[in-house]
Amino acid sequence: MSTISLRKVNTRLPPEVNRVLYVRNLPFNISSEEMYDIFGKYGAIRQIRIGTNKDTRGTAFVVYEDIYDAKTAVDHLSGFNVANRYLIVLYYQQAKMGKKFDTKKKEEEIARMQEKYGVSTKDK
Repeated sequence: MSTISLRKVNTRLPPEVNRVLYVRNLPFNISSEEMYDIFGKYGAIRQIRIGTNKDTRGTAFVVYEDIYDAKTAVDHLSGFNVANRYLIVLYYQQAKMGKKFDTKKKEEEIARMQEKYGVSTKDK
């Protein structure tokens, strides 16, 4: 009921709020059905992606149909205990995630160029 009252009042949401949530600190053996049970209580879910690679285990993306449902889920599930692990639920921010990967790629490219042209950045 609280989400209906939010919509009627037409409250302004902070700019970082969006329909896509990034969830960390999940148990490695959590199933998609369990994820739908936990996150589905707060609204209709469009998609859930659970990380399966070595680097992405314990993380997931949850996409809600409605932005107000996503906000309610973040408000209620941040710090929620699942199998003795406290969930970290954040709004997905592509700009911040992209910067991490872009920095790594740029550093690798610089290292390749330095090796290719025999340039060293160390002062002698």
